[in-house]
Amino acid sequence: MKTHARTLIIVLAAIGLGASVAALYVHYQMLADPTYTSFCDVNETVSCEAVLTSQYGSVAGVPVAAGGAIWSALILLLAVFGMTPARSEKAPLDSARGGLSDSRRPEAVAGYIFVLSTIGLAGALYLAYASFFILRQMCPLCMTMYVAVIGLFVVSGAAASGLGALPARIGRDLKVALSSPIAATLAIVWLVASVSLVAFFPREAPVADIAAEPVAAPTETLGADEISQFTAWMDVQPRENLGIPANGAKVVVVKFNDYQCPACRQAYLAYRGLEQSMDMKYPGQVAFVNVDYPLESECNQGGIHSAACEAAVAVRLAKAKNRGPEMEAWLFGNQDGLTRDRVKEGLNEVAQVTDFDERYSEVLNAVRADAQLGQKVQITGTPTFFINGIRIGSTLRPAYMEAAIEHELKRAQAATQ
Repeated sequence: MKTHARTLIIVLAAIGLGASVAALYVHYQMLADPTYTSFCDVNETVSCEAVLTSQYGSVAGVPVAAGGAIWSALILLLAVFGMTPARSEKAPLDSARGGLSDSRRPEAVAGYIFVLSTIGLAGALYLAYASFFILRQMCPLCMTMYVAVIGLFVVSGAAASGLGALPARIGRDLKVALSSPIAATLAIVWLVASVSLVAFFPREAPVADIAAEPVAAPTETLGADEISQFTAWMDVQPRENLGIPANGAKVVVVKFNDYQCPACRQAYLAYRGLEQSMDMKYPGQVAFVNVDYPLESECNQGGIHSAACEAAVAVRLAKAKNRGPEMEAWLFGNQDGLTRDRVKEGLNEVAQVTDFDERYSEVLNAVRADAQLGQKVQITGTPTFFINGIRIGSTLRPAYMEAAIEHELKRAQAATQ
């Protein structure tokens, strides 16, 4: 193995770096575009989104994948530039400086890689345990990284020598390495790139903190031409009869919702101020209705969320205690890492419901009925909105949602005159 150790380490480090960069790309897209679906979201068990957006996908707001990219890049640099084949068995570096001979350098660098791989293996085992046994979900990109880490640990361990002397030697070896302009430049580039990645990668504001902030009405103002074009588009759209009673309201805004869906959370935050504004301006005339469409096979056709059915049941049980809105806020505020047990804890905390398991099957039938309605109207993703039957396939900016509601109110008023 020692003969091909450098090649194997380079290949494995490159695989780890590629997987980490891909995971970072997916993570970034999920922050930038709430409707984004990653290429590795296969089903509710195999899903990059579910793992990367969980509590185990980030540390202090920094994606774990960023650490994987930094770690893999360091190992790749060490293998490419530090494990170069010996030029001559008799071509020592300056021994007075405590350096290593060319012939011994690959094995010594492999020792450093082995130490880094040991640290990486500990992290990989912890994350794998969390993924497989706590979240009960698998991320293909993460699993690729786990394989690369294990491979690096095995290969570098077989190629390393003199591990006991590493602590005493590290200072001298680092000094000798940085005496090379190329090595010093690469070290600086790696350090600057690592710090920049951690410092500038977009953070997602904690939802629990956002939910606690005062609710504000939409501040964007649309021009007359913008409103005219949008409402003209609405007027030519087909209207679907969802069979949802209006109960006296002139405008019914229906949201097909999944409490584990990041885009549904974004819509919740975007429209909560609008809902209050509409209730104050047009009391009783505008109804906002949530229809459950969990992306989970237990109560729907399937998806990537493992506790979405439980969350929908929890809201219904909380509504029976007049704590429905509070339960919704709790779920969206604790969306990352939701499990059945976590949902039960939240339901007990918010609505003091302690018989979740006993009532679950009965209430789940009502959730399934909602999901069947979604299947009937061919919902392909959440959230999907219907404004008086007009399908809106994504989250409108609040100003446009307000314009749509007021347009429908005018139509209803005109129809009665």
